[in-house]
Amino acid sequence: MGIFARLARLIKSNINDLISRSEDPEKMLNQIVIDMSAQLIEAKKQVASSIADEKRLAKQAEQEAATAAEWERRAMMAVRASDDKLAKEALARKKEHAQLAQQFQEQWQKQKTSVDQLKLALRALNSKIEEAKRKKNLLIARKKRAEAQKAIQETMSGLKNASAFEAFDQMAGRIEQMEAEAEAGAELAEEYSGDVLANKFEQLEVTTGAEEDLTALKRKMGVLPPEPAPPAAEEKPVRVEEKSAEEFEQLDQAEQDELAQALAELEAQEQQELRVKR
Repeated sequence: MGIFARLARLIKSNINDLISRSEDPEKMLNQIVIDMSAQLIEAKKQVASSIADEKRLAKQAEQEAATAAEWERRAMMAVRASDDKLAKEALARKKEHAQLAQQFQEQWQKQKTSVDQLKLALRALNSKIEEAKRKKNLLIARKKRAEAQKAIQETMSGLKNASAFEAFDQMAGRIEQMEAEAEAGAELAEEYSGDVLANKFEQLEVTTGAEEDLTALKRKMGVLPPEPAPPAAEEKPVRVEEKSAEEFEQLDQAEQDELAQALAELEAQEQQELRVKR
């Protein structure tokens, strides 16, 4: 945990140094977050190194245990060969490696416990830094709002006896007076230019249109009787020629050809009769 204690002291010293300079709060907050992020990266490197040491101790413990087992196998070989002296030496070597394996196992357990604590501390530090980032944005927003309020107060305090607002109202009154004078001049111009008569006719047209709309509305509501229907147009008599032409158009092509041939024969017969009479 010494890593994080040194890290906390370093971050605290950096913050105190920035505050003592009385710099812009927004720049200070941004720099603090940058420093904390940099220290977080360094802390991650330290934790990664501790994790690597843990894995190395575990591997060494496994290797020593495997070596001890190998020397025990060799001692068995010596016993089968009836070489007790060689078997004792192999057992002594096996004991040494077994003791080393036990020591590495104990160190690995301690290192693992330390690594677990470092991981928890690292996660807590990362959460604190993320929280600081969120608070930074909130503090910057509060700072900008305070600056805006301060600027408004300074502007309001700079207006002595509301003289600027009084001048604004005076100018508005002058503009209204100018508009009234312009309207009066236009009205006089109409009186002397003959436009009054035209305006009267325009008003009469508007009034007449309003009366017609009112009458239509009353008829729609049933207050007045409905408008009488216009007289029906008289039907024109259909000429025989037109009717015959329409009927001829309704025949198909074969019927039209047959009718045309019959008319031609009838006309030829009439011509023949006329020649005989002459």
